[in-house]
Amino acid sequence: MSTPEPGGRRPGSGEDPRPTVTPTRYRDLAGIAVVVALLGNILVELTYSTLPPLPVAAGVTAGVLGIAELGGGFVLRRRIERRGGALPVPALVAARAVLLAKASSIGGAVIAGLWAAVLLHTVPRAPVVVAAFSDSIAAGIGLACALLLVGGALWLEYCCRAPEDPDDTGGGVRPT
Repeated sequence: MSTPEPGGRRPGSGEDPRPTVTPTRYRDLAGIAVVVALLGNILVELTYSTLPPLPVAAGVTAGVLGIAELGGGFVLRRRIERRGGALPVPALVAARAVLLAKASSIGGAVIAGLWAAVLLHTVPRAPVVVAAFSDSIAAGIGLACALLLVGGALWLEYCCRAPEDPDDTGGGVRPT
């Protein structure tokens, strides 16, 4: 009987023991956003009266980052596919871009959840309270920009995938 390896796999089990990075799942991001929105709503309910007015530009930073990641995705994709004689992308650069994309998508989901929590509190009060109306506008812009960040991050992650090799018919195994 063989003893398990440190990762819990048995030697010769046929599985590749090297860790892999899997694509970000939409349901994970949605779950993060919902949980943060629920917890954030409790926090906003308890502290809204003590908060200063929310500036409209508060959420724009996430949108700018999302646009930058969208642009970076197009540039990296062009280089990965070697279109137009583009220089190849070093593997470490692609790996760093994937990690940035994964972190940004999770961060964007958290930010989106927080802005949604503010909206849950301010939208019902907006017709009556002037501050709630202006905070609803700021939160709406922030939510849109956070979703732009998530979208840009998912696009960047998608663009960093290695293209299929048309000459590779043996599943990556070369005959000897």
